[in-house]
Amino acid sequence: MTRKTPHDRFGLPMATPPGDTTHPRDGGDVHTAAGARPAKPAPRRLDGWVPIRDLHARHRSRIIDHLLHLDERDRYLRFGSQVSAEQMRRYVASIDFHRDEVFGIFNSRLQLVAVAHLAALPGIAPGGQGRAMEFGVSVLPAGRGKGLGMRLFKHAMVHARNQHASHMMIHALTENAPMLHIAAKAGAVIERDGPEAEAWLKLPPDNFASHFDSSVQSIAAEALYRVKYRVLHISAWLRSLASVN
Repeated sequence: MTRKTPHDRFGLPMATPPGDTTHPRDGGDVHTAAGARPAKPAPRRLDGWVPIRDLHARHRSRIIDHLLHLDERDRYLRFGSQVSAEQMRRYVASIDFHRDEVFGIFNSRLQLVAVAHLAALPGIAPGGQGRAMEFGVSVLPAGRGKGLGMRLFKHAMVHARNQHASHMMIHALTENAPMLHIAAKAGAVIERDGPEAEAWLKLPPDNFASHFDSSVQSIAAEALYRVKYRVLHISAWLRSLASVN
């Protein structure tokens, strides 16, 4: 009998099936003394392709809902200061979807668990050449430890290139280690100034491959979302029929 590959809440194959015993450094189960509670395994990173969907003005309410699920600490790290729910609503209302690009990753229940904002910056990029775009990202606790932030960063790099940007910038607090780690891993130059830091990443020019990759990714992510949407609604309809009968 063929063993089915387990899938995580994002609907993607898990790197290690539940119950398999691996070395603790690999995020597997940790054996403890009899009667002791086993340590909680580290979140498993997602292997393979992750659908990243383009978000538009009609998704403002979904983006606000995502941000409202962040606690005070997460909001502080995302925006660099303490922000209220009303301030986040004003931020989302101010996004210019014709100038900027916004991306999202949904889980299997179609909850928006990660959002990235790629905003066009005024003026000229460092060195007096080209233009720059700023990257900001937030990931809900349930989606952390899976590399979603890095995936969104790489996705944004391609889109920034296609927007003819020569640089991508991250403005973050120096205590926001995950964000600065993503930038450093991509090869960005990080400049620290007290409690704040800026990371600048020089981008290669766009080409046919970058535009083709962007188009295919967007079409595939949208198609997969539509399939999941219909499956969820059909399942809900069938449950409602069963409850009536």
